[in-house]
Amino acid sequence: MPICLLAGTRSAVAAAELVTLVWTHSVEKVEWRETWAATPAGLVAVEARVKGSGAGMEPGPEARLVDGWWVWRPDLPPQATLNLARSGAVADWRLCSHHACMAPADLLPGLAADEPIRLAVCRPE
Repeated sequence: MPICLLAGTRSAVAAAELVTLVWTHSVEKVEWRETWAATPAGLVAVEARVKGSGAGMEPGPEARLVDGWWVWRPDLPPQATLNLARSGAVADWRLCSHHACMAPADLLPGLAADEPIRLAVCRPE
């Protein structure tokens, strides 16, 4: 099951069953990464990584320091969708899979800089 990127009535297939969301925290200016897997139950958090802490981005309680990253597995139930806010005031999300990363606008041409997006498991129609 691949993961789909949705914005309004538009959609694009990320063409992967496992994606890593990458972004830079708007206040702390450090990188954060979350890896999500597509499952029949929804999107499942596999791993989270952050290069620092503060301003609402503290590592999970079981986090361990690995090569300068705090790494842990988020304790979350499967998610039907992930809602990703976009302001246009900071660098955009990147969706990474198979060693390649793309911005949402690369997958959904014409996407406004502040248009919110959603990730979900692609379901056959």
